[in-house]
Amino acid sequence: MDMLRRTMLKGVGAGGMLTAALAAGLLKPGHVYAADEWNKAAFDAKDVGAALKGLGAGNAAESKDIVLKAPDIAENGAVVPVEVVSNIPNSVSISILSQKNPLPLATSFDFANGALPEVQVRVRLASTTMVQAVVKTADGKFYTAQKEVKVTVGGCGG
Repeated sequence: MDMLRRTMLKGVGAGGMLTAALAAGLLKPGHVYAADEWNKAAFDAKDVGAALKGLGAGNAAESKDIVLKAPDIAENGAVVPVEVVSNIPNSVSISILSQKNPLPLATSFDFANGALPEVQVRVRLASTTMVQAVVKTADGKFYTAQKEVKVTVGGCGG
């Protein structure tokens, strides 16, 4: 009985604190959703050129300072691990694209000052394709690196 009472008091207390914070304007539910923050044009693009244009990276230069790790052969195209590390100073954004997917822009990450520009994700690849990482720097320049990932059908390795 005492445990039920403690649990109920904790719940009521937490609910009261949340209500007070909302009423004081400390929490604004609208800020939770990034609906106005995402790049709709880039994510809705049907080809890589349009996605790069949406990102503003139409003139991205090849860079050896971007480390793009992905398997040479992915036996399951539904969950392909991709890791990108940018060694370019003042990197503020990393985006990952796959050229043969119906919507090529898989993901995009923005970094605050002092954050390490590294991402590890699992992307879905429709077929054997080039995976491309695009890095944006604070001065608005874009750099890219890419790697081909072979996707096997049925996991047969060939």
